[in-house]
Amino acid sequence: MMDVLLADSEILAFARTLHPGDELADCVARVAWSVIAEPGDAVAGSLIESLGAADALSLAVGDSSPLLPPGGASATATRALVDGRARWRPRADPRAVMAALRGAVAVRAQLVIPGDAAWPRGLTDLGPHAPSVLWVRGRVELLVREPRVSIVGARACSGYGEHVATELAGDLAAAGAVIVSGGAYGIDGAAHRAALGVQGATIAILAGGVDRAYPAGHQSLLRQIAERGALVSEPPCGTAPTKWRFLARNRLIAALGHATVVVEAGWRSGSLNTAGHAASLGRPLGAVPGAVTSASSAGCHRLLREYDAHCVTSAQEVRELYGAIHESVEEDGSGRDSSHSRVLDALGTRTRLSLDEVARRSGLSPDRVRAVLGLLHLEGDVARDDGGWHRQRPARASVSRAR
Repeated sequence: MMDVLLADSEILAFARTLHPGDELADCVARVAWSVIAEPGDAVAGSLIESLGAADALSLAVGDSSPLLPPGGASATATRALVDGRARWRPRADPRAVMAALRGAVAVRAQLVIPGDAAWPRGLTDLGPHAPSVLWVRGRVELLVREPRVSIVGARACSGYGEHVATELAGDLAAAGAVIVSGGAYGIDGAAHRAALGVQGATIAILAGGVDRAYPAGHQSLLRQIAERGALVSEPPCGTAPTKWRFLARNRLIAALGHATVVVEAGWRSGSLNTAGHAASLGRPLGAVPGAVTSASSAGCHRLLREYDAHCVTSAQEVRELYGAIHESVEEDGSGRDSSHSRVLDALGTRTRLSLDEVARRSGLSPDRVRAVLGLLHLEGDVARDDGGWHRQRPARASVSRAR
């Protein structure tokens, strides 16, 4: 199959459009893997990790013997490979790869693969369950902007849950955090809208292709996210969301966030699945409490009791969850210290400035300024009110800390 794909000039042209670069064969192979394997397929992930995407694809769907898996010939590994080939080969159609690429070009999507600057390092924690490729519509740089907070919860949420999700996401996004959620009704939608409402950044992880707006009632919201944030999926364009794929995408929501917060969830809510992934990955986990009589908060109370989740009631408490994350913010060409100094120098204690004005005065990009302001806000060096951003007075900061 690999030879057929690389011999098709149209497939290569589409791949170059979606992912300019030198790793064309690897890119095409990873696209093919996203077509033939379901999200989170650990056998596929192990093969790709051992052999590389192209050679793994040749072994998976080619005519070579499957009896010698990479790394040895244990009966378990052999059986897993045989079973994997039985799953993958019926889908191994170059026309399906072409359709996925054509669909992505039609909606101006981009491909992000391991090794790219925009590939989130946190996905590596998923091991063999990590995705082989991400399909993205929108701002791919948001995948690596820090900090990122995953906010999830019930689809059939209460007014209380929607209010809390809106407050948390809005406050965090206004301070520079990227809000990650699943694009669903209820808490997910409230979190996305709040981030967009404060001109912040948000990422929606979809269970189907990024060319399919699901749920249908969120077409307008998802279009806004594609324009101002990022829509991300592991399955290729044209893929329909299914119950299994919803569960599989939850691991990406958990892995992408530096912390996960469950705002409202029933006893058997799917949000608990996301929380479980976050806990297994060692990500900080928070849960918003509700009334003890509320079935809508039973899942959150379960997380607090059984998963050692942290009780979260404000954006500041969410920041405490990922407290040290800002120390690892990726540097741009100017360096972290230089960026901080330039932003601080652009601000005064009396004058209030908009983000764009800070960017103009500092000579940094708006995205970089937004990230630095978020970090400086966490550290108490800057503040924001209705007039805009300004430096904190040292004396006031000292009194505040003393209290």
